[in-house]
Amino acid sequence: MKMYIRSSACISPQYSLETKKFFNLRISPEADFIKCREPDYDLFVDPKMIRRMSRIVRMGVAAAITCLREGGVEMPSALITATAYGCLEDSASFLRRMIEFEEKMLSPTSFIQSTHNTVGAQIALMLKCHHYNNTIVHRFFSFENALIESDILLSEGNTDILLGAADEFTEDRHRILSRFGLYKKQGQKTGNFAGEGAAFFLLASSPGSSPALSISRPEMIFLPENMEETGAILNKLLRENGLTKNDIGLVLDSTTGNRTNDLPARTVLDQELKGIPSFPFKSLCGDYPTAVSFGVWMAALILKEQRAPEWMKDISFPLQHILVYHHTGASHHSFILVSAA
Repeated sequence: MKMYIRSSACISPQYSLETKKFFNLRISPEADFIKCREPDYDLFVDPKMIRRMSRIVRMGVAAAITCLREGGVEMPSALITATAYGCLEDSASFLRRMIEFEEKMLSPTSFIQSTHNTVGAQIALMLKCHHYNNTIVHRFFSFENALIESDILLSEGNTDILLGAADEFTEDRHRILSRFGLYKKQGQKTGNFAGEGAAFFLLASSPGSSPALSISRPEMIFLPENMEETGAILNKLLRENGLTKNDIGLVLDSTTGNRTNDLPARTVLDQELKGIPSFPFKSLCGDYPTAVSFGVWMAALILKEQRAPEWMKDISFPLQHILVYHHTGASHHSFILVSAA
């Protein structure tokens, strides 16, 4: 069964909620990690509720509401969220208070809001949605597994599934991980910037209004013995969708500029996808486990508008198929196909 994207919305370090600006303006990072451009949340949430929401919850709620509005749906039949880190800010706040107050007289608020399913729960509370609600936490494959679950639910007769992903990055986490040399610092020529974001999609089993977009079930491989194994799952994805490599008009890859971590992906791009235009989507949103959701959002937007941002070069239109290639070093590799239906 095909999955169709009825609508999508994204909050990222770019002008992703203002798509006209997204096509014209590209924002470059000015710090060691890229923070999201956050909207005026009063347009989405009662101001009294905003004060009780952490930043990642606000981002997720705003992206979800925007997605539902654009899709013309008030109540989804299922809600699935993906995250790897969960609510880092609240987790750090709770741990700090445990130390400061010596584990006495602790407010439960930060603990309650530090769980991974907080974003999905808050969206359901706002919508008064009592339908299926699940949060997938699977590190760098979180979004891919949430997409697989969406496919299963659609095959069981559900429709109007709200699928989203959200991860935030805090200064505490950046400070810790930077010690291991995982992230690029200003002035360095190689490496990658840390990032964050929230993206939501309204999925259905029928195309709906034009222009219709379809999204494939992802193909994933963990710790491949060699890049030939990674190439094999790419060919499997194309074969199951009745396509060849020549049908792909654009590859959105997740290379970051970190020469060591990018080497396996570069091998796949050179051996399996040589000659096909590609663009590194993490240069826009930064590096975080569910960044593939930004890549899928970007693919859907380009296919829907049938034009590329001014700062992307050598893309030919009309464009029918975009391949989103997500990888993390040599360990996690996944492929998702987004097509103009």
